[in-house]
Amino acid sequence: MMDKQQKILIIYSGGTIGMTESSPGGPLVPFDFFNIVDHLPELKRFDLKIDIAPFQNPIDSSDVDPLVWKKIAELIIEHYDDYHGFVLLHGTDTMAYTASALSFMLRGIQKPVILTGAQLPIGKIRTDGKENLITAIEIAAAQENNAPVVREVAVCFGAHLYRGNRVSKVSAEGFEAFKSPNYYSLADIGLHIHFKNQLLLRPTQPFTPHLEMSDNVGLIKIFPGISQKVFQSFVNGGPWDGLIIETYGSGNIPQKKWMQEELQKLIDQGTLIVNVSQCTQGHIDQHLYHNAQALEKMGVIGGKDMTTEAAITKLMLVLSQNQSMEDRKKNMSICMAGEFSQE
Repeated sequence: MMDKQQKILIIYSGGTIGMTESSPGGPLVPFDFFNIVDHLPELKRFDLKIDIAPFQNPIDSSDVDPLVWKKIAELIIEHYDDYHGFVLLHGTDTMAYTASALSFMLRGIQKPVILTGAQLPIGKIRTDGKENLITAIEIAAAQENNAPVVREVAVCFGAHLYRGNRVSKVSAEGFEAFKSPNYYSLADIGLHIHFKNQLLLRPTQPFTPHLEMSDNVGLIKIFPGISQKVFQSFVNGGPWDGLIIETYGSGNIPQKKWMQEELQKLIDQGTLIVNVSQCTQGHIDQHLYHNAQALEKMGVIGGKDMTTEAAITKLMLVLSQNQSMEDRKKNMSICMAGEFSQE
């Protein structure tokens, strides 16, 4: 049984936030997270017990893969009963992928898992890392009626808290590096943290972790002039368990016979194909235009308004389960963790 005092576990996987200057203007060195309260005295104002679980060898977020997601999920599961909430410090480049993956791997979680990071190292004078970290800890500890306010995987960055499987990185330099194009923020961060309780996920199913992810998946982005060789390389390199195609607008592809034929070959090989839009906002509707109707007839799954990051990580999880094609299609079409808008 946990102590009455709030306990937060910080998991540091790597990223810019974990660096500081060895001296003013000096080279960057790893930040001492084990003495985080000494470095960030503001945390003393919280009545919290903060523990640290750093990766032994922190990684650049561009090196993230399903094994890293599994390691993070295992840490959360191992300490699930010991802490009120979790903060994951992560590089920004693949944060949206990790947040999406964890939302599916930790489906039904009843505690907050808050991802955050920084555009500037935490030791820099103008760093955004300090405020992001302090706010993420405060959100992870937030309670109402003796229950966590947030009970899902979320991204805290800049002035907003977002659902983890709804975000994409939109800026390589700005402090508002993430946006949630098809879902509102879960909280707005200013003088106070304003939670939007009606938008927060309230899981009804039990917490049922699923840690395996298939990496036998591919991604094709449709563009004007795309050649048949692109599709043939996938067909000849198969069989693939799954494929994401990023199409135009609400799901359109060029009206080229060879493209439909190559997609059909992939389907005949047992590939589950999911259609997502290249547009930042909007959703897939394979009934709306003639060119998209061909995909619907072939059995391609419309990805609704999922981000590419959510679609590909959800596909990786669904494909890792020993299920029939029909069950896989069904699972891709149901909302598991708030990843798409309900019609």
